[in-house]
Amino acid sequence: MIHEIQVRVRYSETDQMGVVYHGNYIPFFEMGRVEWLRNKGVSYKSLEEGGIALPIVSMTLNYKKPARYDDLLTVKTRFKNYSSVKIEFECEIWSEIDELLTTAHFVLVFVNMETGRPMVPPKDILAIIKS
Repeated sequence: MIHEIQVRVRYSETDQMGVVYHGNYIPFFEMGRVEWLRNKGVSYKSLEEGGIALPIVSMTLNYKKPARYDDLLTVKTRFKNYSSVKIEFECEIWSEIDELLTTAHFVLVFVNMETGRPMVPPKDILAIIKS
C-alpha cells in the first residue's frame, strides 16, 4: 500500500538558487513514514511512550530533479519489508506536474529505549505492519 502526503517547499528549505537543499529531503521522507504508520493506527509518540524507538540505520537517496521554493510536492511512502527487528520503506517525491524528483530507501530498527538494544516489536505493532 502506498500512502501519500503533500508538502509545500518553504523558503528556509532552499539554497540561494531557490533549490531545496539536499539535506532537507530527509524530513520530507520522515513525514511520509510517520504518516504511513499513523494511517495504520501507530503513532511515533505512542511507540516512544511505550519505550520503543525506531531509528534509521540505513538510507539511500537518489536525486533526479530539483524541487524548488513554493513547489507542492507529493511524498509517496510504501512499506517494502519487515524482518525480525527491521522495517524497510521505499519512498518517492513527485512534483506538481508528475515528475519524479527523488527516490529513497530506508531501513529502520525497533529499539528498546531502556536498553538501547534492537527488539522484536510488540505483537499488536507486528500485526499492523504485516496487514
